[in-house]
Amino acid sequence: MAPTTARPLATDGGRRERLTRHPAPGILSRAMAALAGGYMLSTLGGILLAAALPLNRVESLTGGLLLSYPIFTATFIWVFAARSAGRAWLGILATAVLLAPLYWMLGI
Repeated sequence: MAPTTARPLATDGGRRERLTRHPAPGILSRAMAALAGGYMLSTLGGILLAAALPLNRVESLTGGLLLSYPIFTATFIWVFAARSAGRAWLGILATAVLLAPLYWMLGI
């Protein structure tokens, strides 16, 4: 018979490896995504809403800026609710890629 190396059985399902990783890089990445991405999406959304609202110029600008705060808040909450930091970044970038052509088409 060939000699075998004895290795302990993993009875914890790999949880030990997950518990030893430090969460700080993921939290820092999510915080950066929430702040930078939230700012980017709320700015794009506010400008697009200001251009789309059927009001006079001052009222539509005020309305767009007021509606940018809930966009920022929703983005911030969504980033920390996402399954991973990578998915949070992917969602923010995908949304920005979808909104950016509207911004350029309006010629703002």
